Amino acid sequence: MRSFYRTPEGIASRQGLAVALATSAYGISFGALAVASGLDVWQACVLSLLMFTGGSQFAFVGVIAAGGLAAAPAAIASAALLGVRNAAYAMRMAPVIAGGFWRKAAATQFTIDESVAVGLSQHTSRARQAGFWVTGVAIWVGWNLSTLVGALLGDVLGDPRAYGLDAAAAAAFLALLWPRLRGRQPLAVAAGAAVVAALLTPVLMPGIPVIAAAGVAVAVGLFDPRRPAPAVSGALEEKGMP
Repeated sequence: MRSFYRTPEGIASRQGLAVALATSAYGISFGALAVASGLDVWQACVLSLLMFTGGSQFAFVGVIAAGGLAAAPAAIASAALLGVRNAAYAMRMAPVIAGGFWRKAAATQFTIDESVAVGLSQHTSRARQAGFWVTGVAIWVGWNLSTLVGALLGDVLGDPRAYGLDAAAAAAFLALLWPRLRGRQPLAVAAGAAVVAALLTPVLMPGIPVIAAAGVAVAVGLFDPRRPAPAVSGALEEKGMP
């Protein structure tokens, strides 16, 4: 068992569990906010079981809290808009997941920001799969359990931000990203994305600035004159480069 944790798959699994621990803790906040917005405990739990994308869930309960049940169509539209990014993740992860239809269908429930980030940060095919599945399944279990706890406790918890839960997921992402910021291009992409997100956060609904910031990386990938030729890129992929 000790030797497994030293393999690329074991390292990926440890990273996934660490990210899951930080992210799942914030599910307590969602459960408490959902009940405070007027949802029942079971409704909050169903959202986490089936929707299972934090940004969309918070957007949904935020709109419901502001406008009540009459705002349900707007809440659904906001949640769906934020969930569009998961479709892009699915296209990127399809070759990583591999396997047949049912394997990829099962992966759709766990294709979220964190599982994609951990999976793609690995350097071998098996490690990418391990990172994706461990992170996705662990967060799904932890998020649903913490949602139930938060919904049951409700207002007893007070403001979840007082415990730092709102920063836990962001800190986990930063720890995962930091070792990869080597060279001018990654640093420029990270800085540009951060600036875009910071400028848009005060004026747009939660989640949209993140999607806009991702456009910085897309623009660099499309217009960077130093991009390798397709043959070279394919060779790198075969050698395990992300």
